[in-house]
Parts: sequence; C-alpha cells; structure tokens
Amino acid sequence: MKKCIVVVDMQNDFIDGSLGTKEAQEMLPRLVKKLERETDATLVFTQDTHTAGYLETQEGKNLPVKHCIKPEKGWEIAAALKPFAEKAAAIVEKPTFGSTKLPDAVRDFDEIELVGLCTDICVISNALLLKAFYPEKSISIDSSCCAGVTPESHENALGAMKMCQIRVH
Repeated sequence: MKKCIVVVDMQNDFIDGSLGTKEAQEMLPRLVKKLERETDATLVFTQDTHTAGYLETQEGKNLPVKHCIKPEKGWEIAAALKPFAEKAAAIVEKPTFGSTKLPDAVRDFDEIELVGLCTDICVISNALLLKAFYPEKSISIDSSCCAGVTPESHENALGAMKMCQIRVH
C-alpha cells in the first residue's frame, strides 16, 4: 500500500507569526518526530499563499490579518520542516483553504494521511475535498500532529471529519 502524508500549511505565520498559537508551537516537534519515523511515506506539502492585496479578497475581509504573503518570512515553511519539504514529491501553493491541485498530487496513493494547520480551517477543507475526490481511498488525520485556531475548534473539526468517514487517530 502506497502512503502519502500531506503536510498542511506548516508555515511560520501559523506557528509563531501573525496567526500563530501555543498549540501549533507545541505540535511542531511531534510532527518532526513523526516525519523522521515515516521514512516510507511520500510527502506532499501545501503552502497557503497570498499576495500583498490579501486584505481586498473575500478571505481577507473575513479574516483581516495579513498572513502567508509570498515571499515574506511568514509564508515560508517552518525551518524545522524544510529538510522534509526539500525531499517532498510536491509543494502545492494554495490561495484558499482547500487546494484544487491537491487531488492530482496524491492521485497515485492508496493511503493519505493529513497533518498540519489549522485543523478547523485548512486541514478539514483538504480532508473533505480529498474524500470527495477519492471516496474509496483510506484518508486519515493524525490528531496529535494537528492544531486548530483554538483547542475547542480543533476538537470540533476532528468530530466533523469522523462523521464524514475520515479516520482520526
């Protein structure tokens, strides 16, 4: 069985930047350890990517916090994960929560596991998108390697994904 781990938006702005959280900072070392162990899995990274005009977009009007503006430091993948990103099969830039390019990047895998940030926005969006594209593939979430905007919204997102037949462990 071919396994892919999708590392969602592990970027500086979501860890210790403009939208960073204590939970994201605490989760990062667990994710590094996981990726060190999972040497047989193929990695695909997503990268939230906005322009200087972000605040004029619909998302920017609803979340008026500049973040992940390419090529600023906040847009970059966390330094601890750069060695893994350099070996990734793909890094998929995405201008919104769910990536329409992600299904193509993971097409050849039987098992797809998602990790990263934020559980309640981009992780859930991409997990549901992949479940819609590939209803018969094994799609799962490693909850110990995810963090949400708040602990409560993280748990709510995990519950919603379980209800949609995405395995949460």
